Amino acid sequence: MRRTLGVGTALALALGMAACTTTPDSPAPTSPVVQLGAPGEPNHTLAPDEAGSIAAPEHTELDADFMLDMIHHHDQAIEMTALVEQRTDDRDIQLLAERMSASQQDERTLMVSWLQDRGVPVNDQGHDAHASGEGAMPGMLSDEQMAELEGADGDAFDQLFLVYMIQHHEGAVQMVDELYAAGGGQESATDQFARHVESDQGIEIARMQQMLAERAG
Repeated sequence: MRRTLGVGTALALALGMAACTTTPDSPAPTSPVVQLGAPGEPNHTLAPDEAGSIAAPEHTELDADFMLDMIHHHDQAIEMTALVEQRTDDRDIQLLAERMSASQQDERTLMVSWLQDRGVPVNDQGHDAHASGEGAMPGMLSDEQMAELEGADGDAFDQLFLVYMIQHHEGAVQMVDELYAAGGGQESATDQFARHVESDQGIEIARMQQMLAERAG
């Protein structure tokens, strides 16, 4: 799994972008700024004074809910990776789990910071209900699936871990898609974080599918 920047560095930069808004004293942009038109309508090139007056989009309740849900989603992935060391000797699986655990914990820390910076309570008990069972978030393992994974060992564990982590990652990507479909993700920091999740987990899905195919062969 290649990364052009460390997870912490890349996401810290993304979250820091939220503070970069246009102020009345800011100089107007010197290069053309194109405002995208609504579906079926043409784009519009803004005059310098128009571009300079545009404020950066702020976060919305959709963004906050996405972050809260994604924290719980990451928590289960971290719980899954913690099972690896005692259940398999496969070094590739162990390295995969170590990298996932590190990246998911870094992302979790940044999501908590995002919420705290915007005054959103992090310990929102209302979101616990979405963690498992009826109405669970996309990709979340059921209690039965978690018990099955915990009870497996060796080759059986390796296969289950890959199958269930692919399921889990695909759910995270779906959560990103649903955020944008609902109109969220317009704030710069939220947008960059969501796109990072989509890209990073997409790469890991492809890698896990390859590993699964190799073991099936």
